[in-house]
Amino acid sequence: MSTPAFLNPPAHTQKRKRRNLFFQSICLFAAFIAVAILCTLIYKVVVDGVGRVSLDFIKANPSQMFPDKAGIWSPLVGSMYIMALTIIFVVPVGVAAAIYLEEFTYRKNRLVRFIQVNISNLAGVPSIVFGMLGLSLFVTVIGLGKSILTGALTMSILVLPMVILVTQEALKAVPKSYREASLALGSTQWQTIRRAVIPRAIPGILTGIILAASRAIGETAPLIVVGAVGLVTFPPDSLDDRYTVLPLQILDWIGQPKEEFRIAAAAAILVLMGLLIVLNSLAIIIRARQQAKG
Repeated sequence: MSTPAFLNPPAHTQKRKRRNLFFQSICLFAAFIAVAILCTLIYKVVVDGVGRVSLDFIKANPSQMFPDKAGIWSPLVGSMYIMALTIIFVVPVGVAAAIYLEEFTYRKNRLVRFIQVNISNLAGVPSIVFGMLGLSLFVTVIGLGKSILTGALTMSILVLPMVILVTQEALKAVPKSYREASLALGSTQWQTIRRAVIPRAIPGILTGIILAASRAIGETAPLIVVGAVGLVTFPPDSLDDRYTVLPLQILDWIGQPKEEFRIAAAAAILVLMGLLIVLNSLAIIIRARQQAKG
């Protein structure tokens, strides 16, 4: 017995299903290619560098004479300096700017819209542009010289838009009922923000700060422009000392002809990947806890 005609799907429905299946197959293939390339790179780095990673490797300073004994202590300390100072500079400014744009600007006039659009655009500007800005502003105009302080200020400008945008999203996620209830009880607007809104938005704000720290520790191009060097055989003792960072030290080792330097570079990549995984894992954990509470 044949199926009634009205039960058969129309031709255009079958055509849409075939197109949908074709598009899903393309997306799956693209995702597979990306994951395969990533796994290949990670496998290559692990095979080359895992035998070199040790506490001695982390505590030793770089060396051009003895590549088998070279370590990453001075670039690691430089990276920690840059990351810590960047967070110190960017958090007050970024959080305060986001609070103003989100909580105190009820009417989005032309000035506010202009500021918001430019903040969003700055988040996508290539990092080397911020390096040129840091060179012109902090080195030439202000006269800070090519120091750790200059590098940290340049990185602060780089990650500031990210912190502002993520903080704004965290503030938007706080229900309006929190604000209305606080204001109804007689609190001022600032008391409402400080006691009702910010505590609820802190997990999202911390997520943005951690992601900004991850970017700061992995960037190289702006720091090359403002004075970071490829080889420093001692950790910096002050904000005026010469310094290098871990990505730049990796770049220097990769350009060396000896195989021992490339093995050291692979080991340094593993250490840097470990730091980035820890920072991003903290962001994921904080976000998951916030969603669970919500």
